[in-house]
Amino acid sequence: MKTIASLNSALRPENCELSILVIANACRDDSVRQLKDYIAQEQNTCAITLQYREEPRPGKSFALNLALKKVNDGYICFVDDDHRVDFYYLSAIAEFITKHPACPIFCGRILPDWTGEEPSWVHLRGQFRIYPLPVPHFDLGTDPMVLDEHHSIPGGGNLVVHTRLFERIGRFNTELGPKGHNLLGSEDSDFVLRALSAGEVLRYEPSIIQYHYVDLERLKMLYLLQKSFQRTRSITLARNPTFAQPPRYLWRKLFEYFFLGLTSFSRTKLRFYLMRVASITGEIAGHWGHTR
Repeated sequence: MKTIASLNSALRPENCELSILVIANACRDDSVRQLKDYIAQEQNTCAITLQYREEPRPGKSFALNLALKKVNDGYICFVDDDHRVDFYYLSAIAEFITKHPACPIFCGRILPDWTGEEPSWVHLRGQFRIYPLPVPHFDLGTDPMVLDEHHSIPGGGNLVVHTRLFERIGRFNTELGPKGHNLLGSEDSDFVLRALSAGEVLRYEPSIIQYHYVDLERLKMLYLLQKSFQRTRSITLARNPTFAQPPRYLWRKLFEYFFLGLTSFSRTKLRFYLMRVASITGEIAGHWGHTR
């Protein structure tokens, strides 16, 4: 509901039809009741019109694909349920579309919504900065640019896609992406890579900003190790969908990081090397697995 509230608080562009579509994915809480309450009050509050659908199969890709069946025209602006949008988010999208009407896919920035309650180590820079980042963060600077497969691939949390692109290259891969509370991902990266392979131009517009909620429970070591393994595994699956032997250098790196972790006497170094071990292990598992 905080995400929906931020959309309603954002500056609305003129001459533009807006609507919100929420997919309740195998929800067992009171999400549907809250959505019904919103719909019952939206006319009295001048809120953006909202529709919702329920997808009983656990899996973000199933939910995304159901949404695509319900939207027949225009641009779909993806917003994760743990994000809030910037005040100028909607107007920045409308302005971009006016400048680039033929561009069917573009993305913006995702910035951590820091509160000051997070531990200091999450702000580390330099040699021992952990990766994947503990809080999703996609920021390529303040200059617009065209992205290709050699750049960082944006996640789906701040992606804008015209419906015609889905008609051309298909929907999201249901073998990727989170299912329930597991930490698999890259259903969005897989889609972006397919778009690039099909010759589409992907643009980065830094004025389109979303902020990612900082959950302190997800900054604990066990969670971060699981996330590092699963997210690296999934992006490897997306880039290498068929079975392949892991490159030899990955084994060398795995043993190197494992040894350095055993001989580290500072928490900063130990945290870094443990994350590297989890990430490399995920990359090896990704080469061994296959999705299609």
